Amino acid sequence: MTRRLLLSVALAVTPALFTTACVAADNKAGAAAAPQLDKAQWPFTATEVARFDQPWAMSFLPDGSLLVTEKEGKLKHFNVQTKKSAEITGVPKVAYGGQGGFGDILPHPQFAKNQFVYLSYAEEGENDTRGAAVARAKLVLAADGSGKLEDLKVIWRQTPKVEGKGHYGHRLAFGPDGKLWITSSERQKFDPAQDMSGNLGKIIRLNDDGSVPADNPFASKGGVAAQVWSLGHRNALGIAFDARGKLWVHEMGPAGGDELNLITRGANYGYPIVSNGNHYDGRDIPDHDTRPEFAAPKVTWTPVISPAGFIIYSGKLFPQWTGSGFIGGLSSTSLVRVAFDGDNAREAERFKMGERIREVEQGPDGAIWLLEDGSNAKLLKLTPKG
Repeated sequence: MTRRLLLSVALAVTPALFTTACVAADNKAGAAAAPQLDKAQWPFTATEVARFDQPWAMSFLPDGSLLVTEKEGKLKHFNVQTKKSAEITGVPKVAYGGQGGFGDILPHPQFAKNQFVYLSYAEEGENDTRGAAVARAKLVLAADGSGKLEDLKVIWRQTPKVEGKGHYGHRLAFGPDGKLWITSSERQKFDPAQDMSGNLGKIIRLNDDGSVPADNPFASKGGVAAQVWSLGHRNALGIAFDARGKLWVHEMGPAGGDELNLITRGANYGYPIVSNGNHYDGRDIPDHDTRPEFAAPKVTWTPVISPAGFIIYSGKLFPQWTGSGFIGGLSSTSLVRVAFDGDNAREAERFKMGERIREVEQGPDGAIWLLEDGSNAKLLKLTPKG
């Protein structure tokens, strides 16, 4: 990887106070290194609310309760007032192992009327193959908080299923257009991200029933290509829309080069042809600025943060952060705040959490909620200090 775009860390300061963030080729002027803030410097209080076993995702329901997926295959319904958790039955069998298992959970925008939820998970195939799947079901809740999924139907699958247990992606979001968006990672197979005969390494756009919108950029090609909105992605684990309706997706790079991308219709983001990281074995991958025909990231990180989970904040509890992005950091054990300026972005702050952060969500009252990664992981609620 060429180093000329990296922000200098040879500053006359304590290295621990700053992060080496790399700005994208369209923002070569750079920005000041973002401060890393330890617990004493946090502008919020982090309160432990509950613990879960290998949680992966969470979403709030209209009544303020919380749905939480656990990687081994459980779906929990959590009452944030009573702190009681109940298991939801009727979930599909998941292919647990490696990075695979239960993935995302997302209520339909009209959940109060239709009770639909969408869930993603790793699914077994033939001959030891696996792939992500997305299903829609009706969530029926009982008065005691327990519940079940009914009429579950798979509406999307990764194609093709391949061997291996990594890079599923399968993050879900509804856009302001009412469409369902899915991140489909390249399953650690590299080249499928550029292959339009499959949907690996792509951002997918569907109607809420799984059918393909007629106005998708590759709809005329038919087949799985019709599902695709953008291509050339590696391991996309965060997806969010800003207040303008623009779509932002982050993805893990290889050895270096984690990315935050502004996703545009039909664009190719270049992986594995270009990346601001290198292969794990040390082989070079050309940087984005060597191939301007590919869309370049707005922010890259080297060293990596291992991004997971993503919101763009719209609440009132932290008015100074309205419009900021928040990304969980796995290897960086942090919560990363991103500031946006139109179509550009930069890392603004990094809060050192001390544990791997798997998921970020905004609560109904504007609090920021985090899920740690791993066994006996904490559910944290962030509220303004003082």
